[in-house]
Amino acid sequence: MESCSIRVVFILVDLAPPCIVWASIHLYCFIWYYIRGNKENHKGGWYITRDLIERFRPGIPKKFPPPPPMNRTRTTTFVPSAIKQNVNNLLRLIDWPSPPSAIIHLNFSTSPTKSSYHLLNPRKVYQTGEKVEVIITARDHNGQPKTYGGDFFRAKLHSPDLKAGVTGQVKGYNNGSYLVIFLLPWPGKAQVQIRLIHASEAVDVLKRKREDSPGKVYFNGYFQFNGTSEVMECNLELPGHDVCTYKDPVSGNTWYCVRPQKLPCYSLLYHSTGGYRKVTNKLEDSLLSDSVTNKIIFGSVPPINVTSDNSSVGLTSNLSTCGLGQESRQPSGFYYGDLWTSLTCLGRHFRQPGDALTCLRGKDIHMIGDSTLRQWFDYLEGFIPSLQRIDLHVDYHSGPLIAVEPNAGLVMRWRHHGLPLRTIKLRMSDLRYDAAHLAGISGGPHTVIVLTLWAHFASFPVRFYLERLERVREAVSDLLFRSPETTVIIKSANTGYKSIHTSDWLSLQLDILLRAMFKGMGVIILDVWDMTSCHYLPDSIHPGPPVIKNEVDLMLSYICPK
Repeated sequence: MESCSIRVVFILVDLAPPCIVWASIHLYCFIWYYIRGNKENHKGGWYITRDLIERFRPGIPKKFPPPPPMNRTRTTTFVPSAIKQNVNNLLRLIDWPSPPSAIIHLNFSTSPTKSSYHLLNPRKVYQTGEKVEVIITARDHNGQPKTYGGDFFRAKLHSPDLKAGVTGQVKGYNNGSYLVIFLLPWPGKAQVQIRLIHASEAVDVLKRKREDSPGKVYFNGYFQFNGTSEVMECNLELPGHDVCTYKDPVSGNTWYCVRPQKLPCYSLLYHSTGGYRKVTNKLEDSLLSDSVTNKIIFGSVPPINVTSDNSSVGLTSNLSTCGLGQESRQPSGFYYGDLWTSLTCLGRHFRQPGDALTCLRGKDIHMIGDSTLRQWFDYLEGFIPSLQRIDLHVDYHSGPLIAVEPNAGLVMRWRHHGLPLRTIKLRMSDLRYDAAHLAGISGGPHTVIVLTLWAHFASFPVRFYLERLERVREAVSDLLFRSPETTVIIKSANTGYKSIHTSDWLSLQLDILLRAMFKGMGVIILDVWDMTSCHYLPDSIHPGPPVIKNEVDLMLSYICPK
């Protein structure tokens, strides 16, 4: 029988393919078999016959199995469970009375100059802690009383001299009359101010255009590749099928751009606001014009005299320290001496930088939201001298921004919540979705998450906002599951918008949904709507420094309640 001589060499191989491992096992077994049976007959070497080789040769498979797929990223499939189950309940929360029929002229809409209000059961003197009631009577431009509701009023009781203010709660009767209830929280003079933000007919326009014209605000996508560039329209939704689709692998959020004529979809490098489309006719323009929007209506209520019997102290005497599970009251607080007193919990005021730094010592703060939340970042950076910004060479409008105080172990970050975003031209690589950012945070007792999400969604149909909230809610739920001691604060919407694209009424609708979506989740809802509604400064989407200071103080009161 023909034989051959083989010199056996053992080689250690890391991460050998399965076929080599399998062959090595058979070779080992073969050698062991041969050594045991033939070592006495072959003192000078090892001789292997072909029949032994055939006996231990492994069978050759007809087809090798394919390699396992490579999962480089975790893709989350969005299942809008909460929306499917609760969408009707959520939409009922923002139901708003509509006019019984369309009007044909501005004169039939609610007039700020012809509408009026009066005080119920007036007295010469009131005491702190009491309430007063005011009745609004809405009339059209012809002076005729309105017979249906739906007007959007905002009311406040204020004292410019005392730098005091509190919001009034407006309740409509759906017959053209409205009841406003004011709390009297401070001693001294108090004046009633009621403004017609939008007539019911204007609100109806806002509601219809929000749902029927999602493209009234559009965005630009900048494509660049090999010296060629194109600018295409982008949005949360685009008509037609010739589009580029960009789906975030972590959050599941989707963005669309019209497909460039020459360049590939992956060459999208920059994003900016594109513009605003006119979606209103002449009558609708008149209903939303400055002459009838956000106007003070006149009433027959003189300044109210309020005396003190220590009831103002009683308003806060039974409050607990700020923490989880505290629902905002109506009103949620009041200004006095330009300082906000919360009626939800025992808020604190951090008058010195050292007080704020002591509170934030060892904290890892993540602010995720819009420019109204970036104001908090800017305030703390300016208020605490030793808190220093680190230049990451990114755009201020998108972030991420970061500031640190090494001696206190404080790290503070801000970044935008991602698309949609009305902004200047920014790099797409600097934009990151809120839920995706939350997925990358470990959390823990030293971690503070501050979120806000509303302003850049006001012009879109509510369904887009509900879907986004659901994704953020799931991301927050996951974070609290893996790190229950993480502090999560949800900043509410604030006032300041007065246009067809972004209005206080639209913001209020989203604010109601925001609070409802996160209710009962083990997060803190920080109410700033009242704080921006009753201050003496003019309305602005970016509130002035006194308001921001009080907002941040309230946030710190939840982080450091004692």
